[in-house]
Amino acid sequence: MSDALINGLAGAGGGIIAQLITYPLQTVNTRQQTERDLKKEKRKLGTIEQMCQVVKQEGWERLYGGLTPSIVGTTASQGLYYYFYQIFRNKAEIKALERQKKGIGDGSVGMLSSLIVAALSGCVNVLLTNPIWVVVTRMQTHTNILKKDHFNRLATPALEETVLSAIEPFSFSTGHAIQEVYDEAGFWGFWKGVFPTLIMVSNPAMQFMLYETMLKKLKKERSLSNPDNNGVTALEIFLLGALAKLGATVVTYPLNVVKARLQAKQVATGDRRHQYKGTIDAILKMIRYEGFYGFYKGMSTKIVQSVLAAAVLFMIKEELVKGARLLLVKDGIHTVKSKLP
Repeated sequence: MSDALINGLAGAGGGIIAQLITYPLQTVNTRQQTERDLKKEKRKLGTIEQMCQVVKQEGWERLYGGLTPSIVGTTASQGLYYYFYQIFRNKAEIKALERQKKGIGDGSVGMLSSLIVAALSGCVNVLLTNPIWVVVTRMQTHTNILKKDHFNRLATPALEETVLSAIEPFSFSTGHAIQEVYDEAGFWGFWKGVFPTLIMVSNPAMQFMLYETMLKKLKKERSLSNPDNNGVTALEIFLLGALAKLGATVVTYPLNVVKARLQAKQVATGDRRHQYKGTIDAILKMIRYEGFYGFYKGMSTKIVQSVLAAAVLFMIKEELVKGARLLLVKDGIHTVKSKLP
């Protein structure tokens, strides 16, 4: 099994676990980013309050709306990203060693090379998986408010049942989300928000650049103090992943908000201030009608969700890679012994 495949599978596994743990935060954050009702904005509910509100009005399942396509998207995204990242990284390391032989550099991959490697991997990932995330955004922002207070005032149980069936005729499934996107914008609707998402490749690129730089520095300092041990613990990987994601998220968050606005359902009638024709139109309207604050809606929720998810992902991914390599080494030793006379 190649190193790229090991990293791809480990990244997918870590991404799924991180997604399951932080998904309710992601749902609330997407709703915060796409909120355009000025009356609701004035209330400024906290993250926990919003989660409780969703549970009270729509049920627990709405916190996990779009979880199935999201897991598919996470598996595909993390698997593709880590797979191509390792391929590009290996090529960068070969180039660095070739330069060292010519007397240029120390043979290690520099910060700029790490940034380019991460950016290329991210672009491949975005172009292949954007349709999945459009569907996920639609499902996260879809609301099924049951209006229980209104039902309590109804005269008869039969009338209550009639109104319930009228308000909520079906559950909003993956198929419904796909159909809604296609009906609204056709085939290319599944690539809505791809432009800001491609720019947002700088987020994981920055994240991995910071992570690799801090990891290399930590290993170097550890090897100087103890040449026999330059390993890194799972807790240290967790903290490095959290710090790297924090820095990247703060810088690129406005693009994330623009992407969510474009991918959410566009209402054909109503206030044209919140109808976006494209990335530039969305940015200009947000600046004009909401100010720069609009680009940072839900940022605190996103930081908690992203940092926690990234930290869990890095920790689990590194442990899975270590375990896979150990198993391959043991299997190799067993194979050699079995061939001995």
